[in-house]
Amino acid sequence: MKLLFDECVSRLFKAGFTTHGHECFTVPEVGLAGRKNGELLTLAEGKFDVFVTIDKNIRYQQNLSGRKIAVLIVRARSSEIDDLLRELPACIVALQSIGPGQLVQIGFE
Repeated sequence: MKLLFDECVSRLFKAGFTTHGHECFTVPEVGLAGRKNGELLTLAEGKFDVFVTIDKNIRYQQNLSGRKIAVLIVRARSSEIDDLLRELPACIVALQSIGPGQLVQIGFE
């Protein structure tokens, strides 16, 4: 599965996903830095399967109906890598069943 990590997610977090066989890229690595979420999702569609973010507001800002990309929201205690890594096992499980146009949130509110 090809994953695109939002700019607000520590780039170190993607290493945990690559060890589970996922291809992982950050928004800056693919030349999309500074794009707003709607434009970013449109540009990522067809190239990536899942957009990984810590932005809990994306669920209210974006309509994923009919999209070819899924969104995984990771809600950790903070955006620090140690807190994000605590949510990694749940993220890996969620990726096994996430599909296009779906939004899945991992962690606490």
